[in-house]
Amino acid sequence: MNNAESSTVASHLAWFKSSYSGTEGGDCVEVATGTAGVHVRDSKAAAGPVLTVSRDAWAGFVGPASSEQRV
Repeated sequence: MNNAESSTVASHLAWFKSSYSGTEGGDCVEVATGTAGVHVRDSKAAAGPVLTVSRDAWAGFVGPASSEQRV
């Protein structure tokens, strides 16, 4: 996806910052769901590239992480 497409995708979605993102402004990931799948971007570069993956691919990625026991 080019940057022009990224800006178009990013402009109409409701983005959510990772619950692991701190308030210090470090490495942050934002996620939004849309008709084309799940969109992922760097919160510090909101106008930059957007990675889009299928809902099944996203579930396969976050499923194991969300089921791990947290200490």
